[in-house]
Amino acid sequence: MVESKESYFEKEVEKIRNLIYSNQVQLDTIIATRRYINEHYDTDLNLEVLSRELLVSKYHLLRLFKRYYGQTPQQYLSQRRIEKAKEHLRAGMSVTEVCFAVGFKSLGSFSSLFKRKTGASPVEYQKRAISEK
Repeated sequence: MVESKESYFEKEVEKIRNLIYSNQVQLDTIIATRRYINEHYDTDLNLEVLSRELLVSKYHLLRLFKRYYGQTPQQYLSQRRIEKAKEHLRAGMSVTEVCFAVGFKSLGSFSSLFKRKTGASPVEYQKRAISEK
């Protein structure tokens, strides 16, 4: 009995998928984690909240996220908040409004993280962005 080319390739693709993404449950968990962070970046998020929402051990979640995305959920959350802060600053929101809109509780911690990640303070970034329009 000769196997059709289509079923042969389907089997090969499945083998490769299983090698690369060996556990679909793990994949679904980290994709859901990233989606949750993207949708709730402006709330008080931490590993405890994420693990409770996704019904997985926080340490397991941390390892999975780091393995698949190369960074911790907290690092990804900070990156997401900075991206959103840039959008708000370009739109003309005040630095204080932006700080709280993206989920920070302290203007000082927001400003220092923003400067560390972008190389400019929020005010400097906003002035440059507005002058480039």
